Amino acid sequence: MPTDAQQACFEAGIKFGSLYHQFAGTPVSPDSARSLERAMADAIENQPHCESVTVAVDDDAVREAIDHDEGYAELTGHLMTVEMRVRYRGVTVRTRMAMEDGYPRMRLVDVVDDGTSTDDDGAGDDGSAGAADGDR
Repeated sequence: MPTDAQQACFEAGIKFGSLYHQFAGTPVSPDSARSLERAMADAIENQPHCESVTVAVDDDAVREAIDHDEGYAELTGHLMTVEMRVRYRGVTVRTRMAMEDGYPRMRLVDVVDDGTSTDDDGAGDDGSAGAADGDR
């Protein structure tokens, strides 16, 4: 079975995948960037275990990406930075997506167990007779 820390990291990955692939290609302009940031954060924060999401669209990068007279660009990873905090059974995971060598890299920033996770299930060294896994 995965540990609580592993499950928390998995949950963060699910949220990143959802955020990126749901919103990639969305029309964005400097005028609409703030409302899009809020919509993205609000949508992802609806998911289980998600404590906070911050999306920052780079207005200068959006202006540079507009390549036609219609006044908008299509949202891609190089136009935004994202930070998320996910909490699962006493483990808090902080993540960040930012450009790295021309690629929107999604990374774990920190994994902190506050001491209340349920990983210590009383199982013996051989893995037998642990507590019920409940909602894992």
